[in-house]
Amino acid sequence: MPELPEVETVMQAVIKALGYANIIDVRVNNNRFREKIPDDLADKIRGSKIIGYKRIAKYITIALDNGLTLIWHLGMSGKIKICDELPAELDKHDHVIIKTDKCYLIFNDARRFGLLTYCESKNLAHIPFIEKIGLDPFDESLTPEYLHTHLSKKKIPIKVALLDQEIICGIGNIYASEILYLAKISPLRESNKINLKECDTIIEKTREVLKKAIAAGGSTIHDYKKPDGSLGYFQNMHCVYNKIGQKCPCCTCNVEQSGGIQKIVQAGRSTFYCPTVQK
Repeated sequence: MPELPEVETVMQAVIKALGYANIIDVRVNNNRFREKIPDDLADKIRGSKIIGYKRIAKYITIALDNGLTLIWHLGMSGKIKICDELPAELDKHDHVIIKTDKCYLIFNDARRFGLLTYCESKNLAHIPFIEKIGLDPFDESLTPEYLHTHLSKKKIPIKVALLDQEIICGIGNIYASEILYLAKISPLRESNKINLKECDTIIEKTREVLKKAIAAGGSTIHDYKKPDGSLGYFQNMHCVYNKIGQKCPCCTCNVEQSGGIQKIVQAGRSTFYCPTVQK
């Protein structure tokens, strides 16, 4: 699933291509997603002008001059393709085509776990799947005190807590492993045992990892591609994710004795870490 850096990369590509474009037409070939695309989506946004963009966690929101906001989530396999001209033949999973006076946006989603809907802009913060979202990693309100207060109430492993979108939003499985590695904190540690200083370190490393990942265009592990079809390359910079048995960048251990980077499963998700470095 695309995480915060991938979603930010996609949104910035859309902003660069469209800017404040006018929406000329909309075609929905398949509206059966995790939530059905509204039947009146095309009628609601056709003829409107884009006036702003904002990423909320892993959602891309596009504000329109008619008082509505488009809400886009890429799900597990969703892609937004940007084309100057509409292809002569669409791909099998090109489900939504948005024509603007700048270019075309095509929403391609093989698994259809994504989402495309709209709401009144004034109600954006109160729709069900956004109103409970926690602080953005780059929000100034994300302080060590905030994080420590929320973690102190939980006995779950810190890795699992980092995936809780009601605490910090946008962190997914890949980046949680990378963050904890750089923070030198074991993913097995209970959340309520993380002290204030360690919370400060987690926030610092979260921002560090996410900034580097955004600059690299995200991580291409399975389905993710940038809107121009190219791949992200942050996966080449991963320290521990998907590197079972290898020596981590900070380690001086004998891999034959230590076993190198380990993989465990937490809350149904793969976790990668170095037991020698992370305590």
